[in-house]
Amino acid sequence: MPNPAQLQDLPRLALIAGPTASGKSALAIELAERIGGVVINADASQVYQDLRVLSARPSVADEARVPHRLFGHVDGAEACSAARWAADAAIEVRQAHDAGRVPVLVGGTGLYIRTLLDGIAPVPEIDRAVREEVRKYPVADAYHALLREDRDAAVRLNPRDTTRVARALEVVRSTGRPLAAWQAERVGGIGGSVDVRGLVLLPDRETLVARCDARLEAMFDGGGVEEVAALLARQDVPADAPVRRAIGVPEVAAMLAGDMSREAALAAAQLATRRYAKRQYTWFRNQMPSTWRCCTAPDLQFYFSQSG
Repeated sequence: MPNPAQLQDLPRLALIAGPTASGKSALAIELAERIGGVVINADASQVYQDLRVLSARPSVADEARVPHRLFGHVDGAEACSAARWAADAAIEVRQAHDAGRVPVLVGGTGLYIRTLLDGIAPVPEIDRAVREEVRKYPVADAYHALLREDRDAAVRLNPRDTTRVARALEVVRSTGRPLAAWQAERVGGIGGSVDVRGLVLLPDRETLVARCDARLEAMFDGGGVEEVAALLARQDVPADAPVRRAIGVPEVAAMLAGDMSREAALAAAQLATRRYAKRQYTWFRNQMPSTWRCCTAPDLQFYFSQSG
């Protein structure tokens, strides 16, 4: 990372991060309006064009207030990895700077943000046979295997995190090295070429839970159910596509299939959102660089107090 003297000569990147329903999007738009910025999405669900409502993407009216980039730009039939998003985001950051604007990065996907700033681990392509075998395991079996083969990774991960547990297991089996060893060799990050002005919004937990619950109810009533129905009707979206695993989609799908009542589906989606927010909260508290600021409520002063 650049030292303070070097930062003065680098183009600025405003970053607003935090858990879902913390008020990031509204703050990013307000900041972009004041500084001539471009809002760039850093949320894994908001990249998909199929999920405007359930991913809480900015409204059409909000998007018209300032330029927005990387919102709904990926078709649901495709998978958007952190590497793909980071490559796209790096281009948008550079184009914003070239146009004399300030990129305002906003989102709650810590892996995306870290990949963009710090780079990506140069993990070789995973052997197809290894991947297919690992992905067949129930998460409990995969986790027990990971405890044997890469205990450090297993200890770090949530035993119920199907995606990350499978990823760590397939990496150590396919490459013979633990994922942490590859991550120590990150390459391609833009963090050394920009002056990051970072803010993390961490409202008190009771407030955050109330916001999450209220927003899910509004999503169910405001088009989220119809959105999932349209997604499920698409024949070209694989059953294991990331967009179909986004919070709210499995629950609404179960409701539409008659396996859950509306009340049960809403409660399940609310619970999933609260759990996700808790993981985000913990991630940002533990991973936030010391130079970033943390606040419990939206406050633009974080940016202007560092301007110079």
